[in-house]
Amino acid sequence: MSGFLLQTWDITLELAPWMLLGSLVAGAMHLFLPHDFVKRHLTGTGGILKAVALGVPLPLCSCGVIPTGLGLKKDGASDGASVGFLISTPQTGVDSILVSAAFLGWPFALFKVAAATVTGVAGGWFTEHFGGPRISIGTETSEDSAHEHKGWRGAIEHADDIIQSIWVWLVVGVLVSAAINMWIPPDAFGTVTTWGGVITMFVVLGISLPMYICATASVPIAAALVAGGMPTGAALVFLMAGPATNIATIGAIHRGFGFRILNIYLLTIIAGSVGLGIAFDELIDTTAQTDTMMMSHDAWWATGSAILLSLLILRYAASDLKRYISQRRMATADLSNHVVVHVEGMTCGGCVSRLEGVLNDTKGVTSAVVTLKPGKAIVEGSINQEEVTAIVDGAGFKVVGE
Repeated sequence: MSGFLLQTWDITLELAPWMLLGSLVAGAMHLFLPHDFVKRHLTGTGGILKAVALGVPLPLCSCGVIPTGLGLKKDGASDGASVGFLISTPQTGVDSILVSAAFLGWPFALFKVAAATVTGVAGGWFTEHFGGPRISIGTETSEDSAHEHKGWRGAIEHADDIIQSIWVWLVVGVLVSAAINMWIPPDAFGTVTTWGGVITMFVVLGISLPMYICATASVPIAAALVAGGMPTGAALVFLMAGPATNIATIGAIHRGFGFRILNIYLLTIIAGSVGLGIAFDELIDTTAQTDTMMMSHDAWWATGSAILLSLLILRYAASDLKRYISQRRMATADLSNHVVVHVEGMTCGGCVSRLEGVLNDTKGVTSAVVTLKPGKAIVEGSINQEEVTAIVDGAGFKVVGE
């Protein structure tokens, strides 16, 4: 048990800084970009290209890119542009490019940049043309103006909303990755190094898809595997599919985009990584450098980020538990003395939590419960429906009829 807890903490140390950074990037973009910038620039085929060009150099790992990509969609980017960003960004980054060049050579590093670009554009294009109806996760409207003009407070609330909307998947992802690391130690990859070619790539693909793999921190592992005899193309598969997917990413994309786009996302990464891995082995002859480089996760900022993310998750869990208990109580309560309004514009747990908090902080409100499906606010206290409607509108949502 202690080994599993240690693995869980190690993964949290690796994940937390990037998760928090990604959410802050999303919040900063929400704050600094003009109101209609995302809608004007990140839609259509040109928007896919711009989103990929924006994402390739950003130093965000897979769980760091989730809130940023969902934030783009929430601010009005097309599904194609958002998916292109989500596919390309975690595979690269300035830090990852430099570390890849140091361990595996510049041909490998530059090919990896090209691979991230190609798969990002392809995934975005397929999403745009075959992704089906768009699933809204809260595109900003004029009703959001109160939230928009809160400055840095609004940016932090925006970042907090995004993390809260996917916190369950983050927990699942960390626990599953810890279990995999317990059962499949890093040296287990060495057992496939003698199989060669495409078989090795598919084995590496199957192992790396559900795991949390950082594009930068995992480069030394890939270099060691290549030094042990694994084809360099298989290392490319490992460093493409691993950072671009894990259980948390898969769950978040399914929730934000739907099952059809999730399939497009996964098929693009699977076909792209294996196909480009084969192309690399066929086209480029390079010798990996195998210098030893240890990635330390015990830096103060990593520990601080892990503690902060853990506290946030505990807060989200407590809030959801409290809401569940309140909803159960309200389900059997006499609502004749309550104000009940139907709310439009809430798209995630973060929206629900924010509106519920605003209502509960209002003078005259004894208790308030907000539900997402159906969108509803149930308010108890010395407050009338007109006042509740004004509060809901001020929070950036809209009261609608039955």
